[in-house]
Amino acid sequence: MSDLDVARLGQWLAGVLPAAPADIRLEKFPGGQSNPTYRMTVDSRDYVLRRRPFGPLLPSAHAVEREYRLISALHPTGFPVPAPLALCQDDAVIGSAFYVMELVEGRTFWHGALPDLSPSERRAAYEAMVDTLARLHSVDPVAAGLEDFGRPGNYFERQVARWTKQYRAAQTDDLPEVERLIDFLPRTAPEQTRTAIIHGDYRIDNLIYAPDSMTVRAVLDWELATLGDPLADFAYLAMNWILPADGRAGLNGLDLEAAGIPSLDDMARRYCAATGRDALPDLHWHFAFNLFRLDRHHPGGEEADAVGQRLQRQGRRRRGYAACPHHRRLARGPPRGRRD
Repeated sequence: MSDLDVARLGQWLAGVLPAAPADIRLEKFPGGQSNPTYRMTVDSRDYVLRRRPFGPLLPSAHAVEREYRLISALHPTGFPVPAPLALCQDDAVIGSAFYVMELVEGRTFWHGALPDLSPSERRAAYEAMVDTLARLHSVDPVAAGLEDFGRPGNYFERQVARWTKQYRAAQTDDLPEVERLIDFLPRTAPEQTRTAIIHGDYRIDNLIYAPDSMTVRAVLDWELATLGDPLADFAYLAMNWILPADGRAGLNGLDLEAAGIPSLDDMARRYCAATGRDALPDLHWHFAFNLFRLDRHHPGGEEADAVGQRLQRQGRRRRGYAACPHHRRLARGPPRGRRD
């Protein structure tokens, strides 16, 4: 039983498909998508329908229209996204705005350790992952018609300001160390030297790999995409080498060499080679930025704690940067006044 009005949907599809559909079947994909997503079978052909949640929403939240615009711009460039079919902004059809795109067949990996693959396949999967990210960051937003897809100005400053407001709205207790972080991040935000299309949630379970190779056939879930600093995407990906290997995307604690998984240094070198960089800056500021992102979503959450503990150990070995264990995030704070 679908939670959508299949009859009304069929009437709308009759105007976008070559022939009016005789049979429509919907199956909601499992998982925590903020925009509910369905496999839609129309007369034995499969599509994907992705809609806004029902009910009152903030005007800019769950903007499926932006997702549709983005994949419509990226698909002609050859970047791996599903082919878009049509966008519906009439809530009267199924109760919310939605769009339809092709269903890309392939493999999705939920476990960052890739336990069912061989060491050579694991390396190929991660190399394809970072190559695809570099390819995204090499798309010219102007040439793709996306020059106005993001707000002007420093991306990190914009995000810190937005996340601080969201953190305040959800705040339940006072954490002095987080207050220091809220003070530190905007004062020391690195200069933005490049602007690119950024995904905003780039991780392995948002990729579809080919059934018989480690080729990335599609990148999914573009809800957080915008124009911004491409280092935001790379640093978010790099957090997987800091997060614990707990059956999700984290890799910390694995014997990467034995597993065939590239080290973070290997990934950075490959990304730099593909994007024309000599090197990456020290990413500790960017890790603090992402730690705040995790805390914004989960104040007191275990995932942020794990990242904090890992960064604390790294900081002791490197530059004195420290993140902290439970309820003591960034206990010593990042190096004061430092810009990388």
